[in-house]
Amino acid sequence: MSAERPLAVAVIGAGPAGIYAADTLIKSDVDVAVDVFEKLPAPYGLVRYGVAPDHPRIKQIISALFRVLQSGDVRLIGNVEVGRDIDFSDLKQHYDAVILATGSDADAPLDIPGVELDGVYGASQFVYWYDGHPDVPREWPLEAEKIAVVGVGNVALDVARMLAKHVPDLMGTDIPENVQKGLEQNPATDVYVFGRRGPAQCKFTPLELRELGEVPDVDVLVDVEDFDFDDAAHEAMAASKMTRQVVNTMVDWVMDDSEKEASRRIHLKFYNRPVEILGEDGKVVAIRTERTEPAGGGTVRGTGEMIDTPVDAVYLAVGYYGARVPGAPFDDERGVIPNDEGRVLEDGRVRRGMYATGWIKRGPVGLIGSTKSDALQTVNHLLEDWEAGLLERGLDPENMGHDAMVRVLEERGVRYTTERGWAMLDSFERRLGEDQGRERIKVVEHETMTAVSREEQHAGKLW
Repeated sequence: MSAERPLAVAVIGAGPAGIYAADTLIKSDVDVAVDVFEKLPAPYGLVRYGVAPDHPRIKQIISALFRVLQSGDVRLIGNVEVGRDIDFSDLKQHYDAVILATGSDADAPLDIPGVELDGVYGASQFVYWYDGHPDVPREWPLEAEKIAVVGVGNVALDVARMLAKHVPDLMGTDIPENVQKGLEQNPATDVYVFGRRGPAQCKFTPLELRELGEVPDVDVLVDVEDFDFDDAAHEAMAASKMTRQVVNTMVDWVMDDSEKEASRRIHLKFYNRPVEILGEDGKVVAIRTERTEPAGGGTVRGTGEMIDTPVDAVYLAVGYYGARVPGAPFDDERGVIPNDEGRVLEDGRVRRGMYATGWIKRGPVGLIGSTKSDALQTVNHLLEDWEAGLLERGLDPENMGHDAMVRVLEERGVRYTTERGWAMLDSFERRLGEDQGRERIKVVEHETMTAVSREEQHAGKLW
């Protein structure tokens, strides 16, 4: 079925998942108008606020996302949150379909005794702090000399590296001034990264792991006793080049008998399952782990041997948990929006006109390639439903899409931002960096970000 007017789609979330969905839509054969809504004044989601600032390859991803937003085919409506400024009844009045791409922005829980102690932190909140997220406090309690990081994924590596890295080695990045000053006071000497399984089962990617061994004045230490390879480990290495590279990198560290004289150390501890965080007077004093051993099929079993490692703080990097969207169904157990290949399900039935993509669709797994294929699957189903006449077509052309939605926001006094505003904020951050010979300095304050993006007269005074 063809339409006499464009298909109007609202994408909620301007991270990679949302922008790739918008890009897939505008490159389709269907006449479509796409608005991407973002609750923050700046786009890019976890690419901007969830990846360590010393990852230069992320700039390539940002450049690709920037081109989509500046193409003229996609409209960005930032500083607008569903449930705060608008709701699904507003979206239904102005769009034929909604794609939820809100991602996973909270820490997955770790259910062991002691997680309530002072000195236990969710990794995501630390990441948001050093990435200058506007909705977290400006200060972070960096008082621990010995630190445990629980988890063996790239977030755990980022956290460990940022805790061990010296500030002068971060000055080529976009870290904000408050982060620089905070890290300068960091007394850390030893960071322990704990994983319950072996090196062949960790979720590090080769590049991130190699970067760990290149940090100046930081030694990476791996115990030879942690390299207990069973048949499953050999099969994993045979099946995956990335796994082989990861294991080989760590084997090189095990075999390195050179003198270790760095002022800071990162210890990778495998076959150590955290079972309790120990405290005194309400504060962390140690982490207790149970020694495990291979049990076949990539699994492990406990040996009963308990090890207490004295630490002053514990960072939990065991995964992310999805962002609930007011008015949309949600699976509390999995932390996702229930869906069938992107079609949102409510009480087991398809909720027409509502779709999901990215981590809020499949859970917090997979990299950029998975996000692109995710978007393609979801968008294809949306377009199939549109062509089949399964979406409501009663929108008044005079009351649909971008202009109508903007009128609603202006009537409510919402200080929304646009793709042009993001380009101005981007330029503003770059100018701030020029004075220090850096590519940019990230603006942290929500109000300043909004004022600069909207060209408000007092923006300069806020900085």
